[in-house]
Amino acid sequence: MRDEDLSRTLLEWYDRHARTLPWRAPPGSDTRTDPYRVWLSEIMLQQTTVAAVRAYFQRFTERWPTVADLAAAADADVMAEWAGLGYYARARNLLACARAVVADHGGEFPPTEAGLRSLPGIGPYTAAAIAAIAFDEPAVVVDGNVERVMARLRHIETPLPAAKPEIGQAAAELTPAHRPGDYAQAVMDLGATVCTPRKPACGICPWLDPCAARAMGDQAELPQKTAKAAKPTRVGTVWLARRADGLWLLEDRPAKGLLGGMWGWPGSDWDRAGGEVPLQAPWKNIGTVRHTFTHFHLELSVMHADVGLGVNPERGSFRPLVAENLPTLMRKAYGLAEQKDPAG
Repeated sequence: MRDEDLSRTLLEWYDRHARTLPWRAPPGSDTRTDPYRVWLSEIMLQQTTVAAVRAYFQRFTERWPTVADLAAAADADVMAEWAGLGYYARARNLLACARAVVADHGGEFPPTEAGLRSLPGIGPYTAAAIAAIAFDEPAVVVDGNVERVMARLRHIETPLPAAKPEIGQAAAELTPAHRPGDYAQAVMDLGATVCTPRKPACGICPWLDPCAARAMGDQAELPQKTAKAAKPTRVGTVWLARRADGLWLLEDRPAKGLLGGMWGWPGSDWDRAGGEVPLQAPWKNIGTVRHTFTHFHLELSVMHADVGLGVNPERGSFRPLVAENLPTLMRKAYGLAEQKDPAG
C-alpha cells in the first residue's frame, strides 16, 4: 500500500474513532485547536497518562484560561496546582515558557516548529506536536505510541533507542501535507487504543493488512528495547513537626533540582540517612516511605514530633498544611503521620 493510501486510511479511521479529549478539536474541524491548550496538554502528558492529566488540565484552564493568565500567576500557585503530577521541572518550564511567549512573542505562540523550539521547555517532540496540531504544519510527531506503531508497521527490529532515526524516517514518509495535525493525533490514538504494548487488537486495526509485524506474527515483541541498567537506591531522612496550634514545619525546596520550588519537609540530602534535625524535639521514627524517580529509587526514614508553641526551627517555618499541595513523595511521608495520629 502506498504511503498516501496508508495515511488516508488512518485518517478515515480517526474520523470515526478519535478519542474525545478536552484539549482536542474534533476530527476534520475547521477551527484550529488553541495553541495554549495544545502546549499545556503536551507538557502535562510528558511521562504521564491521559487519565491522570484530565483533572489537572481542567483546573489549570479554569484558573488560567490564557497563556497571559498563566504567565502572570505566582510561582507558588502554579507549583501547588501541579502537585502530584510529578516531574516538577515541567512546572518550572511551564512558567518560563508562558512568560517568554508573553514577553517575546506578544502572547502568541510561534506558528512554526523552529519557532516553538526556541521556547523554554519545548523539545523536538513537543514542538512538532504543537506545530502539527495547533498550526497544521506537516511536522513529524514521534512519541512512544508512534514509535510502537511504526516499529510494527515497518517491522523495525533495531532496539530502541538506536531505532529512533529509522522510526523517525518511517514516520516522516507517512506524514501527509493534508490534515497533518489530525494525522499526528490519529497515530497516537492508534497506539494508545489498538496497537497497545501488550496484546495489540490487530483484528480492528486499520493497518492490519499492510502491517509487516502482524504478517510475521511477532507484533507483540516490537519494538525491541535495549535493557536498562538497574536503578540504584538512595536513602535519606525527613522530619515532620506539628506545632501545638496545628501548624506544620515546612520549607520551600530549592528552585533547581528534583521537586524544585515545591513545599517539602526538612530533610537530609538523599545520599545518607540521619543528618541535622531542624529543631530539638522528641523525634520518633514512624516508618519508611519509598518513591521511584527516573534514575533512582529513594527510601526516606520519616521522623515525627509534636512540639510546643515556643520552638524556633533552624530550617523552614510553621505553616498551615494543605496536603494536596505537597508533591507525592512528601504526601507519602505525611500519610505516615496521619496514620499515627488521624486527628493531626
